[in-house]
Amino acid sequence: MYEIRPLKDNERDFLLEMLYESIHIEEERKPSIEVLLYTNELKKYHQNWGRKGDAALIAIDHTESPVGAVWYRLFSGEERGYGYVNDKTPELGIAIKKKQEGKV
Repeated sequence: MYEIRPLKDNERDFLLEMLYESIHIEEERKPSIEVLLYTNELKKYHQNWGRKGDAALIAIDHTESPVGAVWYRLFSGEERGYGYVNDKTPELGIAIKKKQEGKV
């Protein structure tokens, strides 16, 4: 059984972990989380998290450990992300911990 709830302020590191997991790069070629998420192309997805247009939910298991997350962020045309549509359509991300893959 899992519970879905809003991300708490002290869970930002978990959101970063999930952002990292959501980026598809072959494992043997994937830079570390500290390197990859702080590139110019990707830091816009998490810098100043909590601004207007940001929202995140996390899934926790029966031990209250976080196991996955879903989040979105609004971007403007000047700072468009990889999935930019327009200034009113947020970019959506979703990821789960590797050990949770395939579980119901």
